[in-house]
Parts: sequence; C-alpha cells; structure tokens
Amino acid sequence: MHINVIGAGLAGCEASHQIAKRGIKVKLYEMKPYKKSPAHKSDLFCELVCSNSFKADRVSSAAGLLKEEMRKLDSLLLKAADNARVPAGGALAVDRDIFSEYVTNAIKCNENIEIISEEITKIPENEITVIATGPLTSDKFAEKIYDRFGSAMSFYDAAAPIVTLESVDLERAFFESRYGKGDGTDYLNCPMNKEEYEVFYDALVNAERAPVHDFDVRDPKVYEGCMPIEVMAQRGHDTIRFGPMKPVGLTDPRTGHRPWAVLQLRKENSQGTMFNLVGFQTNLKFGEQKRVFSLIPALKNAEFVRYGVMHRNTFLNSPKVLNNDFCTKTDSNLFFAGQITGVEGYMESASSGIIAGINAARSAKGEDTILLPNTTVIGCLSRYIADDSIKNFQPMGANFGILPELENRPRDKKLRGQAYADRALADLDRYLEDVI
Repeated sequence: MHINVIGAGLAGCEASHQIAKRGIKVKLYEMKPYKKSPAHKSDLFCELVCSNSFKADRVSSAAGLLKEEMRKLDSLLLKAADNARVPAGGALAVDRDIFSEYVTNAIKCNENIEIISEEITKIPENEITVIATGPLTSDKFAEKIYDRFGSAMSFYDAAAPIVTLESVDLERAFFESRYGKGDGTDYLNCPMNKEEYEVFYDALVNAERAPVHDFDVRDPKVYEGCMPIEVMAQRGHDTIRFGPMKPVGLTDPRTGHRPWAVLQLRKENSQGTMFNLVGFQTNLKFGEQKRVFSLIPALKNAEFVRYGVMHRNTFLNSPKVLNNDFCTKTDSNLFFAGQITGVEGYMESASSGIIAGINAARSAKGEDTILLPNTTVIGCLSRYIADDSIKNFQPMGANFGILPELENRPRDKKLRGQAYADRALADLDRYLEDVI
C-alpha cells in the first residue's frame, strides 16, 4: 500500500512526513529539477519564492499560535525553520537556502518516501492521493484540475527585491526594530523626509510595469496580502506611508525625530549579507525597479541580487470542492493541501499539508478522518475552506477573527491574544490525547 503526494512544496513535504511516520509508503512526485515554474529557481524542495518570513513568532498572535499548534502535530517545516532562523524581531524568518536544504535532506533520507522526479499531467485514479501542487501548479495539471472540478480560479502574487548589505548607504540608514523589539539589529531602516518621499512616490506610480504573460491568465485577481507596492500606491498618496512604509515606532538617529516615511530591510540570510525590501512586492520592470527604488536615499547605490516578480497563484473554489478534512466531496481517495485549497501563507499551507497527510493516512487504514477543535487556528482554517455559505471565496490566512469569541474577552489586545492561545492549546492537547 502506498499514498501518492503530488508536489514537494511546503504542504507536500508536510503531508509526506505525516504519512511516512505512520508507516505508510509515499510516492512523492515533484517535477523539479526536470521542470520549474516561472517563479522557481532552486532544485531544492520547499523553495520560498516570496518572503523569507513566516510572520509573528509570539504565541499570543494568530500566526504564532498557528505555529505552536503545528509543533504539537510534529511539523517537519518548523524544525527546519528553527534550524535556519535569522534575526527578525518578533517574527520567525529563515535563511531560505538552509531551510530548503534541511527539508530536502529529511525527505530524501526517509525510507518510507520514494521521490519520483517527473511532471504529473493527470489526476491518479483509484489511489489515495494528496495534491499539493501549490499556487504555481503547472499548466497541464492545472487544466486537468479545472476540467475535473470546473472551479479553479487564479489571482496574482508578487515577491519583493533583495539587495546586498554592503551596497546600502549606512550613513543614510539605521538599525532598529519598531518599538524596540528584538535586539535592535533585526531591521535596517531607510528613512525619507517629505520631499524625498514625494519624489519617490511620483516615480513609483508612473513607473512601467512588466507585462502579464498569457500563461498566467484566467480571471486574474491581485490578492490583498501580496499587493504590489505600485498598485497599493495608486490607491492614495499616503496609502503606503500608512502601510509598509509607516514610520511609527522608529526614530532616525540623525534627526532625533520620526521620519516622514521608512522602508524597512530584513535579513535574507543567516550571514546578514542580503536584505529584502519588506512589503515591496512588485511587478515593475527590472530596470524600473532599479531606477525607482534607488530614489530612496539609503538605496542610491544598492546592488539588487534579485528583482521582484509577479506570478500566477491558482486556487480552488474549495467550499464547492472540499470537505473540512481536505478530502474532495466527490472522491474519498483524493485530498488537496496547501495554497491551492485557499489557505494563504507559508505556515497556513504547511498546516493544511499536515492535516491532509494525517487524514490520507487514516483513510488508508480505514480510520475516521480528523478535524481539530474550532478553537484552534488550524481547525478554523479547515472549516473555512469547506464553508459552503461563503459566496465569494477568497484565500484566508491565520487571524483571530475566524475563531469563536472568548467567553470573558479581555479589553487589552495582548491579553486577548494570549487568552485565545491558552484556550486553543488546552483544547488541542485534550483532543490529541483522545484521537491521535
């Protein structure tokens, strides 16, 4: 007996790990290195094509609670993340190469996992299968999914540029995390006064964008969580100054005052030699990125080691297709996992892989599938993607808004977040004792 897993991204690797640890053989299909999507460059599994941050690490945040729930479920990716961690204030950020190498080695060394390097172009029949091809599903396979379910949609995702530290003008930049969080060296801030911001803003909104290729088109939408900076800027003159360029919680040591606007750079690798432009996902042409972003004084002579790119993300109209155990409504042998299901974010995708993998394994053994308590983030995301009352289904990331209200809701936001976490983890512990 074996289970197929299609795709060696975050969800696929988590699913494979969960199935294999339950003593079931896995056939893991991955088209790398034979073929790559337009956004992928590495031959490694679990390549991070956008940010290198997994969001907040504190358990009193929704993102941090999600990760703690995953740890209790023996997440492979969080072991990799802890091994590849780079300083990022209150966030969990990683050296993306070290992270991917850890996961790839763990999967390759697992005796219950057979890696098959080929592109899958049709959905397997009469075999338990987890489809975890992600938001960059190959054209041929995406068409098969669309033909089968008639519910595939797509939106556009964008990645931020990366620059070298040595090319940043440190006379015009300063290290500091907002409100003094972290050790003070996690973020490198590039401040701007009002005049500098005006020049930058005008150039940004008038810059030339890269064309969207035909292979990327099927009812395209830009997802809010990865809005290109130039699109966000067109919404209003100060929109980005109250968004990714907000200066609150920072003081420019040169002036002793809060800047008018700030671009934050975050460490991209463990050596701290590369930094990414936080919140600056973009679809500008490469030459325009160099021209426009170099108008930020600290980046006047910046060396860009990677420019921002924009690519298609495909996801299902999951409430019409999936049950809350990530199994399809029409085929009990077929599971989906990852961003293709409509969960948004690295760890959200990985968590769906954990649940899909557990449930595929339980199904193979003739056991009932599981659904975590509705007080947990993972449990609520599982319910969200299967909620057929949603008429305009859009991707959802971890947030406290999807959890049931607290009985005694603290007024203080930090205390409220901790209360959500305490309730979720206690319920999860009780559930795992009884079920797994």
